[in-house]
Amino acid sequence: MKWQSFTNKQKTYVIVVAMLSVVLLWSFISAKILTSNLNRKDLANGGDSKQAVVEGVILTETKNEVKYWELYAENGVYNSNDDVASLNDVNANFYKDNQVSMSIQSSQGAYDAKNGTITLFDDTYVVIKDGLTMSADKLVWSGSDKPVFAYGHVIITKGSEFMASADEIEISAEYDNIKIKGNTTSKVYNRS
Repeated sequence: MKWQSFTNKQKTYVIVVAMLSVVLLWSFISAKILTSNLNRKDLANGGDSKQAVVEGVILTETKNEVKYWELYAENGVYNSNDDVASLNDVNANFYKDNQVSMSIQSSQGAYDAKNGTITLFDDTYVVIKDGLTMSADKLVWSGSDKPVFAYGHVIITKGSEFMASADEIEISAEYDNIKIKGNTTSKVYNRS
């Protein structure tokens, strides 16, 4: 069939179908190019993601009637994708032998439920049972049997007896031994 043998109506139909075919082909090619870098697994998980905004957050860990820690936050956001709660205005108590051994106050924090890690940062202030106080930019607690780490502008004091500053501090799991690391300054005062 030659183009001249078509009626004007048939020619219009052929032109419209050809234009639609070109537009559809362009759409499919564009969609393939735009979505080629997307991971199908990420898309599937993203659809299941849930976030909860909570006021007055209370988290605690207790095993066999022994409390390991409790954490209070003014508010927070929990994301089910990564199983992490981002927290604001945090107060936390850590226990040894059913007694508070370390208390912490911080303006921000995060609790990672997958690995049980509590990270506190921004204006973090710590009080340990023996009267030792500490401030740091960031503090990481990874479990009751693991050391606690504090990072950035760490300052430790014990009343009027002792003062130290450091880049990093490691506190033993029993909260009775402290390792000062990095650039440090220590001052011991005479008790008279």
